[in-house]
Amino acid sequence: MTMKLLFATGNRGKLREAREILGSAVEVVAPFELGILGEPEETGLTLEENSIIKAEYYHALSGLDCFADDTGLEVDALGGAPGVHAARFAADIARRDGLPAPADHDFSANIDSLLGELEKHLGEPRTARFRSVITLIINGERHFFEGVLQGRIAYGRSGSGGFGYDPVFVADEYPDRSVAELPQEVKNAISHRGKSLRALAQWLMAK
Repeated sequence: MTMKLLFATGNRGKLREAREILGSAVEVVAPFELGILGEPEETGLTLEENSIIKAEYYHALSGLDCFADDTGLEVDALGGAPGVHAARFAADIARRDGLPAPADHDFSANIDSLLGELEKHLGEPRTARFRSVITLIINGERHFFEGVLQGRIAYGRSGSGGFGYDPVFVADEYPDRSVAELPQEVKNAISHRGKSLRALAQWLMAK
């Protein structure tokens, strides 16, 4: 029997990736497909806290078993920033500098801000990592799954695939191109979210 899980996201790229990895044994639905259009305020200080907030919010609204992910980009030269604020990094930098803030999830602006901040650290390693934490709420219980992708930040954009910071993130496994230049199946195999989703899938299969 197919298991039905609500994935607490409005990002169609994430939704596609989750469906591909979890496979036909799990029916993955998104809030917008159920007519749920609200979003919780992500006030957590860690990836785990934010993933819990989102999972609890949509679980309460839908009554369905639910999972949510939160992802951060940790850049060593920036002291681990943007971290949990990856989706609103440009807005944070704009407010810091007294400028009008772009909308959250404006990743073109986020990339511009990231590259601009790194220009202040010329000569330092551009090593970085994506971390993804999934919270699953099933049968009233919480379970957590994590994935990490190590790499570095490029000096400019390349590639048109993927989403978010993919055009400037170069994974250690493929050092000659950005993640945005990788075929989707290759990205799924190495990505932080892919790793956390596979850990989730393995756990579900073992139930």
